[in-house]
Amino acid sequence: MTEQEDAMPQQGSSTPPEHIRVVVADDHPMWRDAVARDLADAGFEVLATADDGRSAVARTRATVPDVLVLDLNLPGLSGAEVCAALAAAQVPTRILILSASGDHQDVLDAVKAGALGYLVKSAGREEFLAAVRATAAGEPVFTAGLAGLVLGEFRRVKAAGGGSPERPIPELTDRETEILKYVATGMGYKEIAATLFLSHRTVQNHVQNIFGKLQMHNRVELVRFAMERGLDLADPT
Repeated sequence: MTEQEDAMPQQGSSTPPEHIRVVVADDHPMWRDAVARDLADAGFEVLATADDGRSAVARTRATVPDVLVLDLNLPGLSGAEVCAALAAAQVPTRILILSASGDHQDVLDAVKAGALGYLVKSAGREEFLAAVRATAAGEPVFTAGLAGLVLGEFRRVKAAGGGSPERPIPELTDRETEILKYVATGMGYKEIAATLFLSHRTVQNHVQNIFGKLQMHNRVELVRFAMERGLDLADPT
């Protein structure tokens, strides 16, 4: 069984993992067309493209793709504002930022607004296609070095008093709380399974239980929950 076949599907979705539907939003026509073409050539279904933030929101809401490939610097609404608007509308689409910017604040703003991953445009074609597949499967993807940045932000907020020390989470078991900490750092299910000597499927089942108990639907909500609770996050390194 492939990693994609074994990945936990989006709740409420029966879309086979090998059939991934995508919307591409970028204000540069040549780049947007090239990205859409690469996706189509690789077997993805490109449902729509958008050239500004408002059309990105409208077309994503209309088509509800598995993945929105989103540039940050869009006219009308910025990429972060698009993420926030879709999160507020409870659109289940997972968002992969594809941006020329590697600025740390841009990365943090996008993740806090609802993006699942962040890739810079200097990434190669195969790296990009793999990132879209991973995003569709619910796995966070970051250009090298950026995952550590997100983890560092958790620690900065905690040190600054942004959360209280290790509050209990009565809804969760000790094991679920442990797995939540790893999920919040951006670790994939297989990495967590290897770290905790569990099966991939067991980790997925625990994450599904966490979603249900906390009435959440995606990793972004779990990340925010962890930050608000000031959890002492596990260090994947």
